[in-house]
Amino acid sequence: MSPLDDPSVRPLRVAVLGAGIVGIEVLRLLQEEREDLAQRVGAPLEVIGISVRDRGKDRGEHVDPSLLTEDAEALVREADLVVELMGGIEPARTLLLEAMRGGASVVTANKALLAQDGVELYEAADAAGVDLHFEAAVAGAIPLVRPIRESLAGDRIQRVLGIVNGTTNYILDAMTRTGADFAAALARAQELGYAEADPTADVEGLDAAAKASILASLAFHTRVGIQDVHVEGITSVSADDIAAAHRLGRVIKLLSIVERIDDGVEAGGERVSARVYPAMIPLSHPLASVAEAYNAVFVEADAAGSLMFYGQGAGGAPTASAVLGDLVSVARQRMHGGKGPRESHYAELPIVPIEELRSGFYVALTVADQPGVLAAVAGILSSHGISIATIHQEPLVEGPEAGAVHAERAEGSPSRDPRARIGIVTHVASESSMSTALDDLSTTAAVVTIDSVLRVEGE
Repeated sequence: MSPLDDPSVRPLRVAVLGAGIVGIEVLRLLQEEREDLAQRVGAPLEVIGISVRDRGKDRGEHVDPSLLTEDAEALVREADLVVELMGGIEPARTLLLEAMRGGASVVTANKALLAQDGVELYEAADAAGVDLHFEAAVAGAIPLVRPIRESLAGDRIQRVLGIVNGTTNYILDAMTRTGADFAAALARAQELGYAEADPTADVEGLDAAAKASILASLAFHTRVGIQDVHVEGITSVSADDIAAAHRLGRVIKLLSIVERIDDGVEAGGERVSARVYPAMIPLSHPLASVAEAYNAVFVEADAAGSLMFYGQGAGGAPTASAVLGDLVSVARQRMHGGKGPRESHYAELPIVPIEELRSGFYVALTVADQPGVLAAVAGILSSHGISIATIHQEPLVEGPEAGAVHAERAEGSPSRDPRARIGIVTHVASESSMSTALDDLSTTAAVVTIDSVLRVEGE
């Protein structure tokens, strides 16, 4: 007999907070897959209410207007299971804490909330003996949280590296394919719905940083907050940078990197790094071919080796798939008396400051086109322990100094442009060494401007 037809089986009461794109898809799947979900759980999943800000808004056929409410607090008090799809910090945080204290298990896609207040949420779940699941908070439909938290629980993860923001990947991919500048590619992403009207969280790297915080916490059994993640966005990446990467056999991607760094026992042992920044990677790297709004993540573990997860990182239906997976899990645990995985933070590894990390760098400089300039630049880099892997001349970028140059030509000065643009790729160097070297280069008479600085990864 189906649980739907068994009067002895009490339905599990589900409260849905938020009815945006993802919320509507979750509600659609709950309706269309009602029979199968009941069989998988062992009890019907009954939506008892949908919290929204505006009850009068038309949300389509899959949202029952009679279930809409603006009283979210009353709704969560009546629920067995709460699905939070509101986003933001408040009132989501208060509502989830209230729900868990009242005995409800929680499913959320709210990466910003988890990155900022995850510790409080985990502790509230433990205190109440309920579950907190968040597969949809990182990489949309891609099963990533559960493999790290459960499948690899017996392994030792060394590194997680990937593309976890679809908006920025679409923009950089469009710049690469079409030669468009950042503003044009962003505008196109907004037209297609890949970017929000206010794209700040995406293009400044904040969304990816929240996900890096979650991944680092799970992978290294250490509480890593959003404040521990070094963040740089893609707003300064230019069409010239994209073209330079192409000439070097590379492509630029916004990378989220969390890794375990072993300094050795004498130096203090292991630490954790979490960072987000645009970087050049070789065209041969698997992440180089990740196009449009897709996500891809590498997990490197001692026993399992290298694992790659790839798929749609955003969108209503893909994200709803991850939400429903979590909902079935917490519902099964509610029915059979079990509990899902708890927070693991026993390692308590310290965070490595960005200044102490090492990577290769790409540096683009506009310099005076005269003898001795390359030697001067190389000398400054060498004085800071930075060696050059390659150096080449690039097409000159017309910057603020171009007007003066053209004026000199008009007055009869030699036609040769007195400036040149060079691109330098360094061997691996420390962040602090590169920072001080750039300071010195900026005050060197031969250097007109420092046009770009990007990390080089994946080699």
